Amino acid sequence: MTGPGRSEEVAPLRAIKLAHTVVWAIFAGCIVALPVFAWMRRLDVAFALIVIVGLEVLVLVANRMRCPLTSVAARYTEDRAENFDIYLPRWVARYNKEIFGSMFFAGVVYTLLQWRWA
Repeated sequence: MTGPGRSEEVAPLRAIKLAHTVVWAIFAGCIVALPVFAWMRRLDVAFALIVIVGLEVLVLVANRMRCPLTSVAARYTEDRAENFDIYLPRWVARYNKEIFGSMFFAGVVYTLLQWRWA
């Protein structure tokens, strides 16, 4: 496990954390962009974003609501803080699903309303 003198294990953990953060940023960006595209009446893009994020939700459900990268990162450290596997503040990592799940749900509802009114 990681610790002083275990630099051979630090590099893989950093790479996993970086990859996890990039993937998270892509999905978070999709969620934030969803109502913007719906507001612009770019419903084709909005529905594509819903599908993209929906696929990620399926991956999470298939993995017991846990990102597969979390299990990979756990091989390289005994740390189990909320953000041990991603470069996010602890509070964001802790409440990530609640925050972005709510935003995604609201974005989907807003997109459906825009589609209905189109």
